Amino acid sequence: MSTQFTDLPSFGSADGLKLDEGAVDGVAQESTRLAMGSEIAQGAMDQLDVLTGYILVFAVAFLVTVLVTPVIRRLAVANGIVDHPSEARKIHKLPIAYLGGVAVYLGIIAALVFSYIGTDITGLIDYHPIREEHLVDGFSNPIVPPWIALGMTSIVLVGLLDDITGIPARVKLGGQLVAAAALALGNVGINVAAGVLRPTLGRLLDNPDLVYQIPLPMDIPGFGTSIQLDLIYWSGTAVIAIFVLGACNASNFIDGLDGLLTGVTSIAMIGLLAIALTLAVMDDGPFDAPRIIFGLAVLGACLGFLPHNFNPASIFLGDTGSLLLGYCSAVMILSLGDTGKTWLVAAGLIIYAIPIIDTALAIIRRKLAGRKMSDPDADHLHHMLKRAFGVKGAVFSLYGIGIVFCLLGVMLSYFRGRLIYALTLMIASYIGVYAIKVARQSQIEEQANGASSNKLAPQDPAKPS
Repeated sequence: MSTQFTDLPSFGSADGLKLDEGAVDGVAQESTRLAMGSEIAQGAMDQLDVLTGYILVFAVAFLVTVLVTPVIRRLAVANGIVDHPSEARKIHKLPIAYLGGVAVYLGIIAALVFSYIGTDITGLIDYHPIREEHLVDGFSNPIVPPWIALGMTSIVLVGLLDDITGIPARVKLGGQLVAAAALALGNVGINVAAGVLRPTLGRLLDNPDLVYQIPLPMDIPGFGTSIQLDLIYWSGTAVIAIFVLGACNASNFIDGLDGLLTGVTSIAMIGLLAIALTLAVMDDGPFDAPRIIFGLAVLGACLGFLPHNFNPASIFLGDTGSLLLGYCSAVMILSLGDTGKTWLVAAGLIIYAIPIIDTALAIIRRKLAGRKMSDPDADHLHHMLKRAFGVKGAVFSLYGIGIVFCLLGVMLSYFRGRLIYALTLMIASYIGVYAIKVARQSQIEEQANGASSNKLAPQDPAKPS
């Protein structure tokens, strides 16, 4: 398998002309876009070859999840961990087992353990060729950072407690922040902020690394006379926390129909993996292989769980699964910016657009209605579509919308972004306006009736006209 490397052009001050740093950054980004598109045009089999080398990770996650899910279901039923249809907005008529998220977690963990073992056993995993500087200690292929598994475990524990006994929202929030901290400690997603800060704030302050030494008033043991402040690191940490909290809760919002979240996440993972495979062909950085392995593990677990979860579902993800899939989506999106390519993170967000749009609409809808954010309602996108097309029709409709956003996100990574951004904005705006209009139809009709009544009401003759 051949791997092509694209050298970016160098710029100097020939003929007394200088190209400013912002222009260089813009040219570099556009060159990388063109290089990614060129790889697709010249060697489409390269991505397939890379995928083939890691495909056993997918197989392990799929098989473990599809086989262990019935076991988890029986355990949940035996212990009374079921979802009772006690609310009108719930579609099932009989109690359905929770804890499907545990099966998904076990499938992902099994695939990650397999990848750790397969690294040392010839033939199990065929790592794609990478530069020597991307190797660990010059000889070992990179593995999925254990920090990611630690974050997954934190998410699953709080979700499991909530499914079994119910816990306060602040405890769930704490578990999500622990997961975000684990990613920051493992430097997963830290460089996302670099692609924005270096060409802007770094250029303005004439310090592209944005690292400062802050003097201390005295010599403090463990710190010395100064403390180092890395603006990129701490900004990246804040971005990680926002992504993890946002994705976990966004995925939780759309987990309202049989097979919806599982299928939407599967579609998103396919799009994210398409970008990841092209980055691997380009030899983007040391996170190329871990990104593919993790994405395949999540995709395999989702597809292994989907037959059990699709309508009519025999088991639900529960908070354990919805929070877990949100976390995994955040990890994959953040990993695309590992080498500072922030526009790839934007592409990942477009691929993940359905949960983002639904969450934004929930915030707007509840704000307009004067309700708290924690108040549930039956006006999410899937609820509206269910009333029009039924459960399966609504799920397939959202699958189709997810595929559209997936294609837009993948296209953004290969071509000029302005057209893709415009199309994405148009589609998202259409969905948003229509959804808010349907959700507020009764208020709109009341306002119209009130205006009509006021117009037709006779005027008081005692009042001047």
